[in-house]
Order: sequence, then C-alpha cells, then structure tokens
Amino acid sequence: MTVSATNELTQRESELLAGVPTGLLINGAWRPAASGKTFDVEDPATGKVLLSIADAGVEDGAAALDAAVDAQEAWAATAPRERAEILRRAFELVTARADDFALLMTLEMGKPLAEARGEVTYGAEFLRWFSEEAVRSFGRFSQSPEGTSRLLVQKKPVGPCLLITPWNFPLAMATRKVAPAVAAGCTMVLKPANLTPLTSQLFAQVMLDAGLPAGVLNVVATSSAGAVTGPMIQDSRLRKLSFTGSTQVGRRLLADASQNVLRTSMELGGNAPFLVFEDADLDAAADGAMAAKLRNMGEACTAANRFIVQESVADEFAAKFAAKMAAMTTGRGTEPSTNVGPLIDAKSRDKVHSLVADAVADGAEAVVGGAPVDGPGYFYQPTVLKGVEPGARILTEEIFGPVAPIVTFKTEDEAVALANDTEFGLASYVFTKDLNRGLRMADRIEAGMMGLNAGVISNAAAPFGGVKQSGMGREGSIEGIAEYQYTQYIGMPNPHSM
Repeated sequence: MTVSATNELTQRESELLAGVPTGLLINGAWRPAASGKTFDVEDPATGKVLLSIADAGVEDGAAALDAAVDAQEAWAATAPRERAEILRRAFELVTARADDFALLMTLEMGKPLAEARGEVTYGAEFLRWFSEEAVRSFGRFSQSPEGTSRLLVQKKPVGPCLLITPWNFPLAMATRKVAPAVAAGCTMVLKPANLTPLTSQLFAQVMLDAGLPAGVLNVVATSSAGAVTGPMIQDSRLRKLSFTGSTQVGRRLLADASQNVLRTSMELGGNAPFLVFEDADLDAAADGAMAAKLRNMGEACTAANRFIVQESVADEFAAKFAAKMAAMTTGRGTEPSTNVGPLIDAKSRDKVHSLVADAVADGAEAVVGGAPVDGPGYFYQPTVLKGVEPGARILTEEIFGPVAPIVTFKTEDEAVALANDTEFGLASYVFTKDLNRGLRMADRIEAGMMGLNAGVISNAAAPFGGVKQSGMGREGSIEGIAEYQYTQYIGMPNPHSM
C-alpha cells in the first residue's frame, strides 16, 4: 500500500520553489516582516522544510489594512469591465501555469498531482466566473406603488475585506474569495493558512502580473493568526470578514466581529452523510463514495463523513467500497502511482487514528486499513469500518482523513434521522434510483448542498455553503458576488407628480 519515494527535491521542484515570493505583499510590494521573523513551510510527505517565509506581526497586519483602506475608493470607482479584464487575465495566467500551481500544492499540502491539477482547474474557474459576473451586477429602477416617487436600487462594494483561508485547498479557497471581492470592487487583506501559504503567495504574484493595482490585494502569512487578524477585526475601517475553517474558530471570529457589526461569511465544519438506499446502483454508489470520501485524502469539509446504508445492501456495499479502498496506493503526491497522499501533519494523523481506535474498541470492524502507515511523513491507510455503534466519536466529529464508518438503517425515516443527527449541515449525498425519494431527501435533509447520485458537487457556478453550525453565506455562483456588496436605495420624486 505504501510507495517508496525520495525525500530529496528534484531540480524542477527546487526551481519552482525558488520562484515563490517569500515576503509579505503590502501595497503592491513584497517585503520582509517588520520583525524580520520567518517561519518554515514543510512537505507533509517527508517532514522536511520547503521554504521559510516572512512571518507577519501586528505591525504588518496594520500596514496591510492601511494599504487596503487607502486603495478602496479608487478601486471601487474602477469600471466593472476593467475589473473583469484583470480577472480574465488572471484566469489565463493561472491556467498557463497549471503545472506550477499543481506541483506547488502537492509539495506543501500533499495531495496527488492529478488531484492538484483538478484543483487548479476548479480554482481558476472562480477567476473566469467572476470576471463574467463583474459586469452583470445589476440594480433596478421602479415606480413606487402609490406612484409618487421613483425607486433606484444599486449594488455597491462593502469595502475593505479580511479573507482567511484554510490549508486544504490552497488555490481554490483563495480564488473563491479573492475573485468575487475583485469583481465587486473591494480591496482585501488575505491571510492564508500557515501550513500551506506558498500557493497563495504565488497566486498573489499572478494577480499583480494580471494588472491588479497596488493595495487592492495584500497578503500576510503568519504563524500567529489571532495576534495579526484580531486588531484588524477590531478596526472600524474593516467592512467584511470571510473565513473558511473550523466551527470552533468561526464562533470566536463571529463573536469578535459582532463588536463592529462586521459583515461576515462563514464556511465552517461539516459532517456529511452519505445515504445508500437498497434500490441504488451499488457500483455507482461505491464510485461516488470514493469520490466523496477520498478527495483531498478526506481532508475536505464536503467529505462524506458517515456512510448510512440500508441494511439489505450494507454488506454488499461495504465489500465493493472496501475493495476500492484497498486498491489505493499511498505515497508522496509527486509519485505517478500515488492515489492517496499524506495528511497535513502529525496531529491530524494522530486524531484520525484515535477516532478509528475508539470505534474499534467499541466493537467496529476494520474491513480494510485501520492504522497509520510506517515511514516518514503523515500517512494513514484508507480505511472502511463497519458495525460502528450509534453515538461513536467517529460519527459525531469531523474525521478529516481517509476513513469511512458505515452504519445501517431500515426505513427512510430512520435514514433521515441519522443524517440530521449532527450540529453541522454543509454537504450531503444520496444514492437511489427513485427520483421522488431523492427529492424527498433534498427536502428533509438539513444541508446546504446535496449530491444526488453524485459524489462530487463543487462547481464555481454553484452556491457553496451550509446551514446550522456549518456557517452562513454562500461562495461561488451569482450569490458569491453579493456577499461583497451592499444594497443602496435612492428615492426621488416622480417627475409626473411634480
């Protein structure tokens, strides 16, 4: 199951890393941290340092926000077509450098190269989509019901934004936030995750190369996120916070944002149910399960977390699913034969194993996998568990790893109850040949998104987001740009009544 991989960087990898900016991007220029401090970025497949980059402090965060505030008025006045053309050029530049971005993500995050290339395509689509939305942000003009006035409604940029991205999709999470902000006419401070900041650094340079004016996008990577972002959130000049990450951190940020009644978008944790009914095409369900579970090694908020399978087909589904999981090859993402890369760090790997160990101790059976992989790096075996007891930790906590626990149900009502038995409500998946049942599930399952006979649902043209403690707001689609705009109403007399 394990691929032996060299721990040494190739010439191609070394040359790519040499071209990644290592400073802080403030007002259009890359510069060192005011303190002179740096922090290391590691390859999770080897534990070795890839690069050391500038470690922003409070002073740097303040300078970045100052730059965004200073640039806001002029940027908001920029013609929508100009903003659109910058995004379109950025799309073309990212696409032209797809191999560079894919390799960089594989190095700093661990995902296999084929999957990293898929993220480049997905992430670039946000640049193209919002380049098109930039010129289609329409208001309206109407007559008041009583006929005495005219009503003009327009959309305006909310103003300077703080964008906080997670480590698991280094490019797509940046483009999904930056692109609509640019399209709407907002300036930004981007704080990438300190585990995977290199892709954001390279992406920011591409935005400059595409013609984005100085100060519109500022980037402050830091090992002290709270210390740097806290003062920015407390600053009354900041107008919006967009965060993707854990629900625990999201709650704290929402509390901090409430002091200035800061506009927020929150894409938080998930605990996605994957329902398989007895009439489902089990081969298609097993394929869908692989896609929904193993994307990003399971390190995705949309990952299927609980496999809820009708009793009559549970054993057959488990066997098909386990066979596919057992066929996966684990190794460094740069190896051509690798299907499953490492988890992001030792802490994450150890948490995944503790969830598996607890489930097995309570009577679950590991049909395949069930242990860490020996050797350097933070690998975990693709795992399928059956006989998981209701209430097990592995059913209530977000796994964030290549582990699939299976529980069974008898009736449709029981399936719905199991699916909704969580504080989260981001993604869900349903496999059935009965379209009416599928639509009933969409009505009854408490989730912002559902894949019906589909294991992959993310798309730049679709509204991404959840309900309950999975967050608020939407990213992508026509809803995505609205998160960076506010509505202004202008009333005027009806000229015919004057």
